[in-house]
Amino acid sequence: MIVTTAQLFKHAYGKYAVGAYNINNAEQAMGLFRGCIQSQSPFIIQISKGARKYTDKRMLEAIIRSAGEVFPEAIYAVHLDHGDEETCYDCINSGFYSSVMIDASHDPFEKNVEITKRVVKAAHAKGLSVEAELGMLGGVEEDISVDEGNSCLTKPDEAKLFIEQTGCDSLAAAIGTSHGAYKFSGHQSLHFEVIEGITKLVPNFPIVMHGSSSVPQEEVRRINAAGGKLGSAVGVDENEYLPAAKRGVTKINIDTDGRLVWTRVHREFFRDKPTEFDFRPPGKIFMDEYANFIAHKNKMLGGEGVLSDLRKSLTK
Repeated sequence: MIVTTAQLFKHAYGKYAVGAYNINNAEQAMGLFRGCIQSQSPFIIQISKGARKYTDKRMLEAIIRSAGEVFPEAIYAVHLDHGDEETCYDCINSGFYSSVMIDASHDPFEKNVEITKRVVKAAHAKGLSVEAELGMLGGVEEDISVDEGNSCLTKPDEAKLFIEQTGCDSLAAAIGTSHGAYKFSGHQSLHFEVIEGITKLVPNFPIVMHGSSSVPQEEVRRINAAGGKLGSAVGVDENEYLPAAKRGVTKINIDTDGRLVWTRVHREFFRDKPTEFDFRPPGKIFMDEYANFIAHKNKMLGGEGVLSDLRKSLTK
């Protein structure tokens, strides 16, 4: 069942974070739905500009619709991840999305406000929520690239002003995370003081955490043992997910870790079966592995086992 992002946030706020997972194909969709049913968790399907271009946006939307029919007990929202203004309008007018993200964080504050306000006006007219971004995360995600020297944490007072001026429904804040598999060397911890600063000034407002993959070192080791050449990196400590959620982080984006699972499964399969050319056997393995990965993430986010209570709240 597709619901609004706002409905998920209302149920989750201060208790757990809703996992937001990017998908690009049928195997990811099946693993995602299976994992969320396995953990009895709601979730957000994220579609990026790159995913919309990978085959055709209509193909990906059809896969999601079909998965919803196969798993009628699932409760989820569909969200545009890192959209520009043009893509936001396309998604708003499609009638398929629950929410859109307008990412004008690379523009000056005033320009970011101006663009975000236009998207908010168009989205609210159709009953959709808008996620905006303030501050800049380091790292690389598709066509987004920010070196660590130019990344900057979100300032709580600016966040309050931005929210008031734009009318956005949630805010992706830069609180110490980074996009991509090549994150940080050494130990990297979330800036909880930034989260607390924002929630103090804007109580009960959903904060979004991007770049939240943990980059499991065992996945990296196995990929490299199977012929990969991934460098060393440190992601977000999974044990910090729930403390962040308790402080108001209501949506946590996880993409890179899922790609690592895909890469590990396929590299190991074809290493061990060099004469194999059928892509379906590793695809089946991946769907099972990805489902287990999703269930584990939902548990760490604090959202395991909440589906029944959420369903009751939606019928009130």
